[in-house]
Amino acid sequence: MFKKILIAEDHESINISVQKTLEELNIPTVDYVYYCDDAIGKIQKALREEYPYDLLITDLYYDDDHHEQNLKDGKELIRKAKEIQPDLKVIVFSAEHKTGVIENLFSDYEINGYIRKARNDSKELKKAIASVYIGENYLSFDLKQDMKKFNSYEFSTFDITLVSLLSKGILQKNIPIHLEERNIKPSSLSSVEKRLNSLKEDLEINSNEQLVAFCKDIGII
Repeated sequence: MFKKILIAEDHESINISVQKTLEELNIPTVDYVYYCDDAIGKIQKALREEYPYDLLITDLYYDDDHHEQNLKDGKELIRKAKEIQPDLKVIVFSAEHKTGVIENLFSDYEINGYIRKARNDSKELKKAIASVYIGENYLSFDLKQDMKKFNSYEFSTFDITLVSLLSKGILQKNIPIHLEERNIKPSSLSSVEKRLNSLKEDLEINSNEQLVAFCKDIGII
């Protein structure tokens, strides 16, 4: 099992809860911080002392307070931590539920596990730690199902552009004007209508409003 783990979580009650979970796993060394900058300081110090962390458990979002920080959120922390220690394993422990955001964490930030803060999250965290330790990425079953559904849609850049314009209140009939201004093709109204109708049919959605809501919910706009 992991020998040294760092917890980065700005809510004290959750930080303590994670610490207790790690105590139950008999992890020899568990350190914790409330700020991203402090986490980087700990990681750098551990490397200098030649006793690096095996795993970082971090939240995704951090509340602003009177402590000025260079790193504002979990994404920035993960990216910086990976620059300093490329082999560092990372589990994100967050309330974020948008599938697009979670997918991005695995694909672009190369995290090893994701746990959503919810009922029974302590059990999920134990499973995640065990899986990541043996070299497997971890995602709970319900999130895997959501991810599978998300990946099956294969939104193109053009699709995202169309839905983004709709989300800004631009009428479907006026979208070609905005596409032409950006030199995006195809830009004809018939092409726009055909693609939006195809998206709604594939997603079993009836209106542009529902399409926008769905895309916001999974985090692609």
